[in-house]
Amino acid sequence: MRQRINDLLITGRVKLAACLFLLALFQLFALFTGKVYAEEKVLFEENFEDTNWASRGWYDGPQMEITSQEHIPGSGHSCVWHWKKAKDVGVAGRGGRVLFKPVEEVTLSFYIQHSADWTWTGVNWHPHEFHFLTNADSAFVGPAFTHLTFYVEVVNGRPRLGIQDGANVDQARVGQNLVGVTEKRAVAGGNGDTDRYKGGYYKNGAVYWNGKDWDTDSVYFSDEPGEYYKGDWHQVKAHFKLNSIVNGKGINDGVLQYWYDGRLLMDYRDVVFRTGQHPEMKINQFLMVPYFGPGVPHEQSIWIDDLKILY
Repeated sequence: MRQRINDLLITGRVKLAACLFLLALFQLFALFTGKVYAEEKVLFEENFEDTNWASRGWYDGPQMEITSQEHIPGSGHSCVWHWKKAKDVGVAGRGGRVLFKPVEEVTLSFYIQHSADWTWTGVNWHPHEFHFLTNADSAFVGPAFTHLTFYVEVVNGRPRLGIQDGANVDQARVGQNLVGVTEKRAVAGGNGDTDRYKGGYYKNGAVYWNGKDWDTDSVYFSDEPGEYYKGDWHQVKAHFKLNSIVNGKGINDGVLQYWYDGRLLMDYRDVVFRTGQHPEMKINQFLMVPYFGPGVPHEQSIWIDDLKILY
């Protein structure tokens, strides 16, 4: 009997050690990949299988085009962004918006493919592609001048995440560092840098607008065939989490992440997206509007498939 008890104790210790080992491996995996496999809930899903946009919640005059010629395996159609001729800025099917319940954090997941002849802008901006907006603005607000806009796009082959909050700029004190002076200030540029990431500002008409971007160090949508070829389908996931507001002040604990084919390329967890002037701000709107500001050099296309918004 005593031997049996000892055997059970030893077996229990081995099982406990194995469990602790597996837990440690999981924690290391989460640390290095940025992934923690908590259950994600779907806020919105679009498979682009038909054009009944309003029935799925799209609004603001959606006329997106779909095609059966290009799509991911298992899909029947994709959304095509088709710039029909040189100097076109917008695409034939325009874009659309979706409202969803206000949330503190959100993940955008989609597949993307560029035409083989796709040519980038050659300058450090555009094309704009996907946006998230907040309940601090109206349901039809323009994305470039708001209380907070998130951007998900690719510029010259490099993935980019960005923000703008021009509507928060203290226009009377542009260029002054208001961090620690007041919470009534912008975080993306114009009123000082709230976190360690520098923003910029510029005058547009009578007021100053701003912007702050995060890019990858390398090209992941390459002109050359291979692992990163732009003409192949790639899965992108972008995650944003609003920073905390404590005692009326914004804390630099906001999260910004970007995955490419399951590989974590950007992982920032010390960002300020809002100050104490917007403690009730939450993300509640998605806007898909492809916009190639300088005008495309020739006819070219991008395809999008299996789009999901998760939280």
